[in-house]
Amino acid sequence: MKLSVIVPAYNLERYIGECLRSVLDQHVDFDYEVLVCDDASSDHTREEIEALCQEFSHLKPIFKTQNAGLAENMKTLLGEAGGKYIAYLDGDDVALPGKLQKQVDYLDNHPECQMVFHESDMFDSQTNETIRLYSQTFYNWQHIPPQSDITHLIRYGTYMQASSVMFRRHNHLACTIATECRIILDYPFYILNAGFLNARIDYMPDVLGRYRIHPDSFGAQTQRSAERREQSLRDICLACEQTAQFGVEPDIIQQGIAHHQFAAALYFLFRDNDEKFVEWIEKSSATGYFFDERHRFAFGNRANPSKVKAFIRQGSA
Repeated sequence: MKLSVIVPAYNLERYIGECLRSVLDQHVDFDYEVLVCDDASSDHTREEIEALCQEFSHLKPIFKTQNAGLAENMKTLLGEAGGKYIAYLDGDDVALPGKLQKQVDYLDNHPECQMVFHESDMFDSQTNETIRLYSQTFYNWQHIPPQSDITHLIRYGTYMQASSVMFRRHNHLACTIATECRIILDYPFYILNAGFLNARIDYMPDVLGRYRIHPDSFGAQTQRSAERREQSLRDICLACEQTAQFGVEPDIIQQGIAHHQFAAALYFLFRDNDEKFVEWIEKSSATGYFFDERHRFAFGNRANPSKVKAFIRQGSA
């Protein structure tokens, strides 16, 4: 089996049909399977999956009888995946024509590359209109070379859209799910895979997927909740810390954590939560490392959040 596409699903009756069909309908010259695991959805997600099973023999469904959460769902999918290459797809995202063939061809033709990701179209689910390209407009994109590695993931964050990545199979798949993380799993998943693969991570500028933005998505929920934002930060920092097992230098890990804390400080700054802004900007600067001049300015002027906000906005203009 050349490729396994893994798709976790929970209460996605409005999106799972389009998502699965987008990968099942791909024209390829190799054998592949699409594994979808429904985590005991309470809506009609199961029925949507079962209807597609009548049409596509390479769709392999797994139906859980008790909800166990995303981490266990991912463990189940990885345990069943038999492909030489593995691609992940969120159950509410969409693969565009040519995605699977182009990424498989890339890995076949570039044996020195272990992970490859493509550009993605972020779109509004209600209007179907494009918001922006995911990677090329990522706020740290200027720091990301065409061939990156685990140190870039640590220091600069999630410049790979979750559903855009394909990677080579390895013997440690069961160890790539950070069960200690409560909200964020895609970031640690790719960091751990990159570590076990000692991966060179290549970027394909082709737009081969669509990243759906809707009110119920994990990202949208986190943007609305200060508590979720702080838990997400803890998950992200934990993922950075776990890279020590791969021999990543402590300074790089600390720089990554400082950057992510700085990003959290800005989140609270622009939501007028000055207390949390000060808390996280001080934590982010505790080692004396500053990600950039914005970071240094924000720390130096933390007693004047309005001044910091104006400075950050001016730099973004």
